[in-house]
Amino acid sequence: MIRVLITDDHQMFIDGIKALLVDSEEVHVVAMANNGEEALDRLKKQPIDVVIMDINMPVMNGIEATKQIREKYPDVKVLALTMYIEKELITEIVKAGATGYILKNTGKEELITAITTIAKGEKFYSSDVALKMLDAKTTLEYVEDIDNQNRNINLTKREKEILKLITMEYTTPQIAEKLLISYFTVETHRKNLIRKLNVKNVAGLVKIAIQNGLVD
Repeated sequence: MIRVLITDDHQMFIDGIKALLVDSEEVHVVAMANNGEEALDRLKKQPIDVVIMDINMPVMNGIEATKQIREKYPDVKVLALTMYIEKELITEIVKAGATGYILKNTGKEELITAITTIAKGEKFYSSDVALKMLDAKTTLEYVEDIDNQNRNINLTKREKEILKLITMEYTTPQIAEKLLISYFTVETHRKNLIRKLNVKNVAGLVKIAIQNGLVD
């Protein structure tokens, strides 16, 4: 059973979420708080697995509370549940340590899925939030290393040359001819690029290359 703390400055909203989860066999609401400071106090008193966190609250907002929770209780996961879809807020609370971000118009099924997913140590973002993240300049940081750890992409000069040609829609034979290398050498570099950038195909290479300034 996943023990959940709901943190929101609107008691009616807390009551609504608690009612949604009351019949769940996987999730159990064990505590409630109306601001970040209260949430930290609740964590001192009882074990919690997941904190559902609003962002805009008095006394201590959700971003600061998330940061302190991750510092003091690293095993506790934070799920941002808010009405805000702005990139800046997503950026801030994710950097603070939230491993999930969903909107307040989320249904019961997605809410439970989000809670159980982050409780397992994985990430969960609603579709609207994911699209905002993909639109951000720091897409690679969010998608592949959301825990705010620095990720350095080290490509060789040849890999950058091939990646640039891929973004220009050159085929493998065309790249081989232009760079005076074999077809199999190009294919090897392409596979290495897919592995290094952690994507599935050429379309993924193009997206990541453009969004992260890996090519001119």
